Amino acid sequence: MIRSYCPSSKLNETTGVCDPYSYQLPPGDTNHTCGGADVWVDFVSSSDLFCKAGFYCPTTTQKNPCSRGHYCRAGSTEQTRCYELATCEEQTTNQNITAYGLLFFAGIILVLLIIYNWSDQVLSTREKKQAKSREAAARSARETAQAREKWKSAKDNAKKRASGLQESFSRTFSRRKPSMAESKGTGQTKSGSGAPLPPPPSGMSQAKAKKQNNLTKMMRELEENPESHEGFNVEIGDKNLKKHKTKELHTRSQIFRYAYNEIEKEKAMQEQNKNLTFSGVISMANEFELGTRPPIEVIFKDLTLTLKGKNKHLLRCVSGKFSPGHVSAIMGPSGAGKTTFLSALTGKATGCTMTGLILINGQPECMRSYKKIIGFVPQDDIVHGNLSVEENLWFSARCRLPADLGKPEKVLVVERVIESLGLQHVRDSLVGTVEKRGISGGQRKRVNVGLEMVMEPSLLILDEPTTGLDSSSSQLLLRALRREALEGVNICMVLHQPSYTLFRMFDDFILLAKGGQTVYHGPVKKVEEYFAGLGIHIPERVNPPDYFIDILEGIVKLSPSIGVNYKDLPLRWMLHNGYPVPPEMLDAAGEAAPVGENSSHGGNPAAAGSAATFVGELWEDVKSSVEQKKDQMLHNFFTSKDLSGRITPGVMTQYKYFLGRIGKQRLREARIQAVDYLILLLAGICLGTLAKVSDETFGSMGYLYTVIAVSLLSKIAALRSFSPDKVYYWRESASGMSSLAYFLAKDTIDHFNTIVKPAVYLSMFYFFNNPRSTILDNYIVLICLIYCVTGIAYALAIYFDPGQAQLWSVLVPVVLTLVANQEGDKFVMRLGDFCYTKWALESFLIANAKRYYGVWLITRCGSLKQRGYRLEDWYPCLGYLIIAGILSRGLAFFCLITFQKK
Repeated sequence: MIRSYCPSSKLNETTGVCDPYSYQLPPGDTNHTCGGADVWVDFVSSSDLFCKAGFYCPTTTQKNPCSRGHYCRAGSTEQTRCYELATCEEQTTNQNITAYGLLFFAGIILVLLIIYNWSDQVLSTREKKQAKSREAAARSARETAQAREKWKSAKDNAKKRASGLQESFSRTFSRRKPSMAESKGTGQTKSGSGAPLPPPPSGMSQAKAKKQNNLTKMMRELEENPESHEGFNVEIGDKNLKKHKTKELHTRSQIFRYAYNEIEKEKAMQEQNKNLTFSGVISMANEFELGTRPPIEVIFKDLTLTLKGKNKHLLRCVSGKFSPGHVSAIMGPSGAGKTTFLSALTGKATGCTMTGLILINGQPECMRSYKKIIGFVPQDDIVHGNLSVEENLWFSARCRLPADLGKPEKVLVVERVIESLGLQHVRDSLVGTVEKRGISGGQRKRVNVGLEMVMEPSLLILDEPTTGLDSSSSQLLLRALRREALEGVNICMVLHQPSYTLFRMFDDFILLAKGGQTVYHGPVKKVEEYFAGLGIHIPERVNPPDYFIDILEGIVKLSPSIGVNYKDLPLRWMLHNGYPVPPEMLDAAGEAAPVGENSSHGGNPAAAGSAATFVGELWEDVKSSVEQKKDQMLHNFFTSKDLSGRITPGVMTQYKYFLGRIGKQRLREARIQAVDYLILLLAGICLGTLAKVSDETFGSMGYLYTVIAVSLLSKIAALRSFSPDKVYYWRESASGMSSLAYFLAKDTIDHFNTIVKPAVYLSMFYFFNNPRSTILDNYIVLICLIYCVTGIAYALAIYFDPGQAQLWSVLVPVVLTLVANQEGDKFVMRLGDFCYTKWALESFLIANAKRYYGVWLITRCGSLKQRGYRLEDWYPCLGYLIIAGILSRGLAFFCLITFQKK
């Protein structure tokens, strides 16, 4: 029997058994003697029949010790030579290949360093390309601006001086030809406006001054000799154009007009040359390339928002409109429903019943149909901290600007926004996070606004964009928004008590009271006039927004003599404009009690007066929560027809953009990745040292610990792919970016860890443990295991909050491992067949058991049968792990688009 040791048996007189075998002599047969082995046995019950570790048995009766430089495992028929770097003494049971593990790990580190440095070079090359793109865009803008400046200068001068020149030259040439002195005088005093020719600017170069002198001299000579038909040279840009007799200018007024216009164009070019820096080019592009955007006018009539399940009004009878080219401010005390009002307009108010009418350009369309040309700036600064200012803006521009827009034009858009927001000096600085300091809070706020400005929206909605900014930063931001309004952009924003200077920069003003009721909606210039008509006068040196909000808060008490209660201000506004008033508002106004500090503002009187029990309130809360979840899911699945007319880049193009951004972020988080690898390396050392391979169990204990440890560490690391970035995804998906491209890019980048982490772990575990299975078999199993658990981690990270996701990541591998190894209960055993831990452990054991044959067949078959494993199931188990990884990723993507917050 191969790899067996079968010595001659001897009769044990005491027990009557033939040692070392387990059979007895036949009773009454005295002539029978002990012979050879009669049964196949397993290693556990009859280890003496196996050639011991440290020895090899070339025959069934010969047992030799292993010599120096060789090692012999249990059941060996020949000794195996140790590797060069391994040390093997006499009767060594297994070789120590730790040195190879260290070399293997060093090779992995070297490869990772090469990849990191190569990636850094790639990033540097890309930055240089982007710089060249900016320069190309600058050249294009410079050429376009210069050409348009020439055309504009010639056109304007022709319009201005045409009548003056004709009149002047008519008077001059209707008289007799003057003398040379008189001609000189006339040339110096006669022009389109009667003023002398302007002298060269102080900053003009000598060549330009000479050019102007030549043109002036030409004008004087033509006046002295009007009958001359000599041609003349004029310089336009960098080209000399010769005007010959075949194309002579027939009238003297045309000649003089042309010469004078050339002087004016040269002056304009001289002024323009002062702005030929990159910022100056952007300024010129801004001046001459104000693009037209499709206008969006928003009209809302009797807009009311009621919380489902609680019958509580969040907005009440709000009417008005936002016009293109206007900057509107929405103000009010805390709890007035300002942000809720914006959510209602954009169709993001879930869990509420909305009544009233919202018209987009006069049509009852859903605002989501125009989301590609609508920018929404959230209150929180949702900006990627590990990207620079320019990288954040550039990514948003590439994904949201029209796909057919050329790269130079996109560069100009980004540069225009950087210029207008005053971010030139921090364009290459990282935005920063809570842990790592970056740009200042005010600059971060401006970047948050710039993410929406770069997509050139037609409607821009901002939620408290000036919160946390000083007065100068707020004015800089508002000036940039005013410039957007000049291009026809409809801008509305929520503000908290701006300064008087800032307040005067707005066109329209909406003032909301608590309960979401309108107190005023109209031009800023007329707000004081309206309140003065109610008897409310603003004291001197008091900021009007502060005074209005203090009134609505009840801080400033109105005089009883004016007969107006601050709770009646919404009703007064509705009556002033002829809006329909709900009967309960009239009843409440007629029964209004004296003003008190604790009185409710705009609440539902019937609901406030009813005394609900604790169970009833609990039931209402549950119903409201269920309704909100239901509406949120329907809102996420509901797709409206795109009416924006803008075609943005497709899924694969956005996938490429996401891939570049995420790869850049991971490279900047290389230290975190290195810590993950180090922890995995330590786990491999500990488990490889403590959980030695046992021939009785084929190393099941070490592999069991491996499945738990690798699952746990890989899941916790994979949580970082989605948990910290969910809020960024919510903003980007709400603006129309592809969810599929985002998810696929994240998963693609994580495949790098799926390939590297098994090698890092095996570099210590395999070479410390040295099982009989090959390192390739173990590597393949670990790749499939990490691919599976990474998909499960995606689903946990997306569905749960970060703290809960980490807890589940720890519990899932431990619980599933216990279930998969449960014996006795058929239901639990059947349930264990669907656990990924069982498939991974089975794959490890099968790969190792295949290396046990000969005398090990009984032991192998018994051990595998006891666990329910088969040698043919290695590939199916790997397939199950991959299928589980694919299905878990599908579940994670479903959760991503279903349970997101808008």
